[in-house]
Amino acid sequence: MSRRRLLSFGAVAWRELWPLLAIVAVVWGLSTWARQGLHEDQAQSLRERAKPGDIVMLSSRSCAYCSQAREWFEAERIPYAECFIESNAQCAQRLRETLAQGTPTFLVRGQVIVGLDRARMVALLEQAGAVQR
Repeated sequence: MSRRRLLSFGAVAWRELWPLLAIVAVVWGLSTWARQGLHEDQAQSLRERAKPGDIVMLSSRSCAYCSQAREWFEAERIPYAECFIESNAQCAQRLRETLAQGTPTFLVRGQVIVGLDRARMVALLEQAGAVQR
């Protein structure tokens, strides 16, 4: 097939594909926007419900997910405590007791959550709040 024929085919293919690509871009943009709104709602709920000591993050200094979680908690001004398993033997023991396979592992009022599951954190704090009333 000649080079000219390949270029011609590419132009036709792009003309036919651009509506599909536009739809994909719009759907991706809307889902990103919706996720951002959800995260903002969850952050607001956590700020309102979490008291110092309610959320403890068992983390590792080399854990990228721990760094992301730390940045999110700090940016959203949510009270939490962090315990590093490499430098604190009690922390390492707490992680072993949870039977979690890695970090970050969160203890939310004593309940174990592996990974940054904002919705589960909100649910646990809401449950605890309902019990305290």
